[in-house]
Amino acid sequence: IGDNGAQALSEALKANRILTILGLRDNSMGPKGAQALSEVLITNKTLTTLNLSFNLIRPNGAQALSETLKVNSALTTLDLRCSSIGPNGTQALSEALKINSTLTTLELYGSSIGDSGAHMLSDSLRTNRTLTTLNLGYNSIGNDGAQALFEALKANTTLTTLDLHDNSIGNSGAQALSEALKANWALTTLNLRKNSIGPIGAQALSEELKTKRILITLDLYGNPIGYMGEEAIHQALQTTECNIKF
Repeated sequence: IGDNGAQALSEALKANRILTILGLRDNSMGPKGAQALSEVLITNKTLTTLNLSFNLIRPNGAQALSETLKVNSALTTLDLRCSSIGPNGTQALSEALKINSTLTTLELYGSSIGDSGAHMLSDSLRTNRTLTTLNLGYNSIGNDGAQALFEALKANTTLTTLDLHDNSIGNSGAQALSEALKANWALTTLNLRKNSIGPIGAQALSEELKTKRILITLDLYGNPIGYMGEEAIHQALQTTECNIKF
């Protein structure tokens, strides 16, 4: 539908009081289309789910949506997977998350946010009290960005699902996570598949998971944890209710 179609839909949404879900995945939409939708969402009180994934909304589009999130009180799910928002767009969203009190799910898979974007999001996670699901898969996040996110988890009490698959998180990131899990009792699902966690990281996580009193699903599939890492996980599974995939 492109930007023109998005602008036409935005005009219709000004009068609509029924629609709750709008899916515009893979529709050749750019920043102008995202901006048009953002403007109408400032006053729209019914739309709860907006899917703009696989569109090139870029940082400008993300910034427009972020301004909307600061005042919108209806939207609970925002899907921006593969939308090329980059670190600048992520920064704008992070600032909005410090204010927004309704969004529970944010999908940012494949958004090229990198370590700098992870740092920005970690700042908002320290204060945000509504977000429960955050997807940051395939975003070139390394140990530095992961450590920032995991440090934020020590203060966060609402995030239950964090997806970091297909990034570049290694042993130091896993060790930072094990420290964070000592303080965090909200996270129940963590996807770390296809990262770079080796035996040392797997051992650190296994030791901490032995003491967890809540059910947690940890996905380590595709990490080079080796024989020692596998043995550590097997031992942890003897004493924990956690579901560990490797």
